[in-house]
Amino acid sequence: MYLYVVAASVWVYVLVFYGLFKGTRFLSPARLQGKTVVVTGSNTGIGKSTALELAKRGARVILACRNKEKAEAAAFDIRSESGNPQVVFMQLDLASLKSVRSFAETFLKTEPRLDILINNAGVISPGCTEEGFDLAFGVNHLGHFLLTNLLLERLWRCGPSRVITVSALLHRFGSIDFQLLAPQTDAVPPQSAWSSLQAYCNSKLCNVLFTRELANRLEGTDVTCYTLHPGVIYTELCCNLSQWLQLLMMPLAKLFLLDPSGGCQTTLYCALQEGIEPLSGRYFSNCALQQVGANGRDDGLAKKLWEVSERLTGMA
Repeated sequence: MYLYVVAASVWVYVLVFYGLFKGTRFLSPARLQGKTVVVTGSNTGIGKSTALELAKRGARVILACRNKEKAEAAAFDIRSESGNPQVVFMQLDLASLKSVRSFAETFLKTEPRLDILINNAGVISPGCTEEGFDLAFGVNHLGHFLLTNLLLERLWRCGPSRVITVSALLHRFGSIDFQLLAPQTDAVPPQSAWSSLQAYCNSKLCNVLFTRELANRLEGTDVTCYTLHPGVIYTELCCNLSQWLQLLMMPLAKLFLLDPSGGCQTTLYCALQEGIEPLSGRYFSNCALQQVGANGRDDGLAKKLWEVSERLTGMA
């Protein structure tokens, strides 16, 4: 009887994992010789796997990362595994708008092309950015908002080109209180794990709305944009959570969650799939078009977020 229970448990696990979590593989043979791609947060996790797959296809890949030591090690790994020497690190700290501007200035001076921008970096963590913004909002949305706008002209010049922003299914639980987006001038009290998770959900809703409004503004150009849920994945995104939460999550992660290679498949789909240009501004999951939550379909909210983001980044 015990063996039957074990066997049944294994089969349930296999069915759940491969049916719900495992996800679809992107199998297109598309090549990227002569193309340049920027991937933020690409020294580890989904970003590193994305950069590796793009390097294997012949792209020049810019690893836009905060940690120089880890990013240079990742670049070495990717060059070795892909056989592509055109993988380089450029300093980018999305928690600093000054760093974002510095990266864009350096990139535009040294790189003649930009064909694909992948806004991949993300954090779940308490704290604030250099300018005093909530860390999840500042890194996951505001830094990428500024980066994309600073690089748009190069994307236009190299069109057809694409902007891909990694969101998450958790955007459905997000909301936006514009009064709370302003930078904090006083000391911020410690955040609970729940508050950090809610801030992450809110930032992922911002990703969806940003992509929606960006598509509206890019209509009629050769630049298209997409946002996506990469799958349920355990990566270093959670490294800033409390130790007991990480210990609680680890057994479940090992059993059920995708590895980074599986998690980059929908990013690759949005970056490389032919014929999806009419779907600019839309949301994808498991390499297929998906519906976003109600807040993510609000054009008025998307427009207001864009205008507030312009003001907060000094672009207005």
